[in-house]
Amino acid sequence: MLYYALVFLVVALIAGVLGFGGIAGASASIAQVLFFIFLVLFVVSLVMRLMRRE
Repeated sequence: MLYYALVFLVVALIAGVLGFGGIAGASASIAQVLFFIFLVLFVVSLVMRLMRRE
């Protein structure tokens, strides 16, 4: 999932450089949402791992 966030971030950067504002904004927001979903899943995974050890 982090891979897709990075892909959308690169697409947003390239679209922004080329002047496609709408596509850049949409790709950046998709990348942001995917990154936060990845971050939440990562934290949940860490908490579950710590609870399993005890």
